[in-house]
Amino acid sequence: MLERVSDLIREVAATEVRPRFRHLDPSDVHAKAPGDLVTVADQEAEKALTRGLTALLPGSTVVGEEAVAADPGVLSRVSDSGAVWIVDPVDGTNNFAAGKTPFAIMVALLRDGEPAASWILDVIDDRMTMAEAGSGASIDGVRLKTRTDDPGARSMTGVVARKYLTAELRSLVDANAHAFGRVTAGHHCAGYEYPAVALDEQQFALFWRVLPWDHVPGSLILREAGGTVLHLDGSAYHPADSERGLLVAPNDDVWHTARATLFPGHTF
Repeated sequence: MLERVSDLIREVAATEVRPRFRHLDPSDVHAKAPGDLVTVADQEAEKALTRGLTALLPGSTVVGEEAVAADPGVLSRVSDSGAVWIVDPVDGTNNFAAGKTPFAIMVALLRDGEPAASWILDVIDDRMTMAEAGSGASIDGVRLKTRTDDPGARSMTGVVARKYLTAELRSLVDANAHAFGRVTAGHHCAGYEYPAVALDEQQFALFWRVLPWDHVPGSLILREAGGTVLHLDGSAYHPADSERGLLVAPNDDVWHTARATLFPGHTF
């Protein structure tokens, strides 16, 4: 199943996404909400993935980002019993629409509400990161393991997605970011940020808005590689969660150092 889904994702990337990169007409791009774009590539890729995934696993259903945009009730299927696919047809749509990288295709399989497998394809680099629950994670077939030590805040590079943070938390981040080696706003693509933490290219990433297509695929990959994915109060992340705030790191020690440095003395 892992390889068949990988092949499908690569096929959709080759037919629906990559040919449209830097070839979009103005009419191919629309705003779902202020600052939140959708393109014809998102729409056509989701249709193709939906057809292909349900054919691979008869009886399964799909929760796709664009399907939820059209009908918010689709989101409730995340908690359904049986097999449910989570699909982000183009993660990093704003990058894609602007002719920039990174952007990715992300897919996860839930069984009775729990993550069973996930895939992230960096479309331009053709790099496939995937995981199976209980069996580990890999990038292009190479086993993926996170770092096990804590280098300390001063040696850390991290990402804080500030856009959706509350004013209070944004102020705390702005006041304390200097304690790290480097803090950036990231690449606006969860499909990039999760593998980057697993590969130790950055040591943490903080998100506020938590939607399943953005976080179920990467969270399984990171956990299977040895990493930590928790809400800011320390509670575990679950695909059906609507709770805001998610901090990801390569291990528990780095997670606690990052949270304590970003939000000293703050109770969530």
